[in-house]
Amino acid sequence: MLPHPADAQRTLVAMSTGGVYRTADGGETWQASNTGIKAEFMPDDEYPEFGQCVHKVARAPGEPERLFAQNHGGVYRSDDGGVTWSSIADGLPSDFGFAMVSHPRRPGVIYNFPIQGGDKRYPPEQRARVYRSDDAGASWTALEKGLPAEPFHNAVLRDAMCVDNADPAGVYFGARSGEVFASADEGESWRQVAAHLPDVLSVRAAVVG
Repeated sequence: MLPHPADAQRTLVAMSTGGVYRTADGGETWQASNTGIKAEFMPDDEYPEFGQCVHKVARAPGEPERLFAQNHGGVYRSDDGGVTWSSIADGLPSDFGFAMVSHPRRPGVIYNFPIQGGDKRYPPEQRARVYRSDDAGASWTALEKGLPAEPFHNAVLRDAMCVDNADPAGVYFGARSGEVFASADEGESWRQVAAHLPDVLSVRAAVVG
């Protein structure tokens, strides 16, 4: 659920196997809002009104009408508050994944962790790489300095990646292998900060002290 920061009556909800829905009246009525989002698993109608499988949606800071979505097959951007969507998957090694995170201050910067596919829940080429876009999805850069060089057979789930509010921003992700990695320089370099945990389902950053 993404409440609009400037309009308490407007909220967007995205759900797995349901798609994106919008309300403009505080939840009294809802409208399916999936125009442009493909559902490859529905061969009779690949662009249905609803039924898409949304994994994660993030809002751009300072630009409440700009949204980014990682779907079950598909990476998208909306510039009109979720009314319509356009693919931004070009430049990624796979359009499947779970995580989608916005930079805390820079509206065009997003982070993604691609997964090979629905039946292969590990990154393409078995390489641990975070992908960052600095231009709202027009292009992507692979970030892997300090991440494991050996084959990486683990997924990063939808709530297992986050950013903090530092300057430069810190970026964090946890894997199903029980490892957590952190970057203090917006993803340019990484280090392992935890290991031997159960499956990491959620990662959050907080200032302590």
